[in-house]
Amino acid sequence: MTRQPRSQHDAFAPSDWAGLATVAAIWGSSFLLIEIGLDHFAPPLVAMLRLAFCVMVLAMFPSARRSVPRSEWPAIAALGLFSMALPFLLFPIAQRSIDSSLAGMLNATAPLFVAVIAAIIHRRLPGARQQLGLVAGFAGVVLISWPAIVGAHASIRGVVLVLLATLSYGIAGNLAAPLQVRNGALPVVFRASVVALALLVPFGLGGLPASTFAWSSLIAVGTLGVFGTAIALVAFTTLLGRVGATRGSVTIYFLPPIAMALGALVRDERIAALSIVGTGLVLLGAWFASRAERKPASVSTIEPSTRRRPADAA
Repeated sequence: MTRQPRSQHDAFAPSDWAGLATVAAIWGSSFLLIEIGLDHFAPPLVAMLRLAFCVMVLAMFPSARRSVPRSEWPAIAALGLFSMALPFLLFPIAQRSIDSSLAGMLNATAPLFVAVIAAIIHRRLPGARQQLGLVAGFAGVVLISWPAIVGAHASIRGVVLVLLATLSYGIAGNLAAPLQVRNGALPVVFRASVVALALLVPFGLGGLPASTFAWSSLIAVGTLGVFGTAIALVAFTTLLGRVGATRGSVTIYFLPPIAMALGALVRDERIAALSIVGTGLVLLGAWFASRAERKPASVSTIEPSTRRRPADAA
């Protein structure tokens, strides 16, 4: 019997906050690891190796190899394309022409894409508190990143590539939650990563002539694949299945402050006062987005004739 998710109106449980913090800490370091990988590897090779390490780790878990219905494969393949293949390729390419701080800020638009796509799919807006949390969180991200953006060397091409990647994450966020509910996180993530790796192998091999070997880049990409992909995707997919795509996606709001803190520690970067104010807004926005919403008086008034059973959700 598959585990049914708690209502999207429930407040976050301690385990939900733990999952959010774990994913944020791991993903917050991803931009730094990508930069180190790009020192010697071409962007497509970074993407391919990242997924290769991810697949190897997930394959070690027997539960990841548990069978899923054949009817689920189209949705799983789509999840592999939108959650991994496209964004993992687009981010390294984009970071060739924009600063990692700007890439981190733009990455925080993913929850907005998740919310918009969820509203289109369900023909229903998020609750008032969740909307306030999303808006406050995004405003905080802008404040955090503004000092870096002012001094960043950015190209329109790089910005567009990151926005395409975050749009892809928005689609993936809505695909992941129902798939995890029906099949469990590990079987879904493992198969999606295999699909993504198969899609990226031709691009990765094509990037070999433009790459040179260095242990620093290999270790960085390996760390990114094992922790920033395999471990983090399992935790994030589980979180989405528990709290829903829109609220789970507020994890992205924590990435810029983590990335900025790592920059200060590793690269001796200065953190502006405006960024500290923005961090407060991010935390406030995440708190609002995680609070329980007042349940509607009558659920049957919302699409009474078209409301789908869990087994029919995609």
